[in-house]
Amino acid sequence: MLFSLIIPVYNRPDEVDELLESLSHQDFNEDFEVVIVEDGSLLKCEDVVRKYDSKLTISYYYKDNSGPGNSRNYGMEKAKGDYFIIFDSDCIIPKSYLTEVDKALKENYVDCFGGPDKALDSFSDIQKAINFAMTSFLTTGGIRGGSEKINKFQPRSFNMGLSKKAFEASHGFGNIHPGEDPDLSIRLWELGFETQLFSKAFVYHKRRIDWEKFSVQVNKFGKARPILNSWYPKYNKITFFFPTIFIIGFVVALILSLIFNHDLWLKLYLGYFLVLFLMSTYQNKSFKIGYLSVKAVWKQFYGYGIGFIQSFIKVIVLKQKPEKAFPELFFKK
Repeated sequence: MLFSLIIPVYNRPDEVDELLESLSHQDFNEDFEVVIVEDGSLLKCEDVVRKYDSKLTISYYYKDNSGPGNSRNYGMEKAKGDYFIIFDSDCIIPKSYLTEVDKALKENYVDCFGGPDKALDSFSDIQKAINFAMTSFLTTGGIRGGSEKINKFQPRSFNMGLSKKAFEASHGFGNIHPGEDPDLSIRLWELGFETQLFSKAFVYHKRRIDWEKFSVQVNKFGKARPILNSWYPKYNKITFFFPTIFIIGFVVALILSLIFNHDLWLKLYLGYFLVLFLMSTYQNKSFKIGYLSVKAVWKQFYGYGIGFIQSFIKVIVLKQKPEKAFPELFFKK
């Protein structure tokens, strides 16, 4: 089996350098190829890619900007392998990654898999806090993972594998972003393919992001979910509503405390945030990251919750066409 590693890039040559350096140290004993797809970047990474010609079997393609989903499809069309592995450019790959994937596929072959993400010690405090918010069992990361069966996992495209057979049958990613990865997972299920979590195939996801970008990102995640629910209603889950319920509940708790002097619910919220602080402080060995993690989780719940409400009203209640209601979520093919 030949693995083709598909990496879309947009204005991130420094990230690509780190990613390719990590791939050059894989302990995997078989051949694999790397396919870099430059998605209309102004800051091109071609010179960086050429540095690795002698270390990796690597190819570089430049195309007009059309979004990450279409760029991944483009890369898979150009690739020579029969199994594609997709990374975001802001990932660093542990040296045992491909060995773990190969082992998992040989033990229990599946046409689509996803892996988790972790943070490196070298990441910034904000990156570590956001990583905690996106992966902890106390947040939507945990809710999402815990609500999905291991063999019904919805892989995320920063760390995802897809067989050539599944790609050709599904035609790959759609033009929604974010949301293109769960959309693909569901379409694969409908076609009879299985997906699975490979828990040992993790990456270090750098998430090159600041607070403003993070807020925008999670808000888009919230907007995308009711759209996916409208497309695939039988895969709708109550857990998708949790961030919105959390935000509404917090507002109600504030009103009960300030107007009616009933502060039990507010104390429960404060207790939750205290647990977040303590857990992150313990995991990261830092009070500062503990505090920043509370901030990250609040932004995560608030941004997602508000986006979900907006999209639910427009798409589910008012029956607006998603492309008209939220054109910023759709790339033109």
